[in-house]
Amino acid sequence: MRAFVVSRYKGPLEPADVPEPEVGEHDVLVRVQAAGLNMLDEKIRAGELKQILRYTLPQILGNDVAGTVIGVGAKVQGFTPGDEVYARPDQDRIGTFAERIAVAEADLALKPASVSLEEAAALPLVALTAWQALVERGNLQPGQRVLIHAGAGGVGTIAIQLAKHLGATVATTASAGNLDFVRELGADVVIDYRSQDFEQLLDGYDLVLDSLGGKNLEKSLRVLRPGGKAIGIAGPPDSAFARQLSAHPVLRLVMAALSSGIRRRARRLGVTYEFLFMRASGDQLRQITDLVDRGAVRPVVGRVFDFDQTVQAVQSLGHGGIRGKAVISLA
Repeated sequence: MRAFVVSRYKGPLEPADVPEPEVGEHDVLVRVQAAGLNMLDEKIRAGELKQILRYTLPQILGNDVAGTVIGVGAKVQGFTPGDEVYARPDQDRIGTFAERIAVAEADLALKPASVSLEEAAALPLVALTAWQALVERGNLQPGQRVLIHAGAGGVGTIAIQLAKHLGATVATTASAGNLDFVRELGADVVIDYRSQDFEQLLDGYDLVLDSLGGKNLEKSLRVLRPGGKAIGIAGPPDSAFARQLSAHPVLRLVMAALSSGIRRRARRLGVTYEFLFMRASGDQLRQITDLVDRGAVRPVVGRVFDFDQTVQAVQSLGHGGIRGKAVISLA
């Protein structure tokens, strides 16, 4: 089976012949027809997350998949060969930059009928991130106000649409060339991050979804109302995330220390900070499928690469300039 693997951290992504996936009794074997690209793929390759996501190298990269079921384990009940499906595999079982992958039944869902396989592959990781931030963690309610940073990016494009569906007022940051684009997605307040300071323009927000971290996250705390919440997906990680990973006690202490500064600043302002590293969920994907097929959320695919261009596709992640998501096609 052909795949693209990383053999050492900070090493190149390379094509390779690898063994066929092992299919457990609760697994579904999927013929990969499209795979979404995420900055997470590049961070794994570069070794930035090796302390918390410990992969055995060589590792097939890829965190989003859409394709067709070609086999099922003995105890699988919800899928049959021929089903068109999509998923974000569990973090311990990534590897969608390959011709086939075995995915746990619990992490898989039928793809939205109204979109192509390439569009479906653009959804899982970013849509689950948006859902878990806004619905699960943020409990966003009609009439509330949310700031979503990087509105033209992968997470941002879905989060804006989901927040509008939930009845919220949405502010977002984007470059000048994307201001009209994010308005079309539903953003009510649009800020050019290069020429405007969102901290000077916004106040009293209920929720912030921050995908940038650093100073941007610190400033985001100051636009929240008392009792508001900032959810960061770029870090720093916190002790709750360490518990989610079942991390070693020492690593839990390290993560708590990493986030102590931002949590302390949040407490002083009467707000809270939480780190989110999304998890796989077939159940949540089924709810997202319903939203897509009802027209409430649409995937945004900025560029499609051929499978043979996977190396170039991953390299493109650091260049920016793509609206929504880039996708690899194995059609």
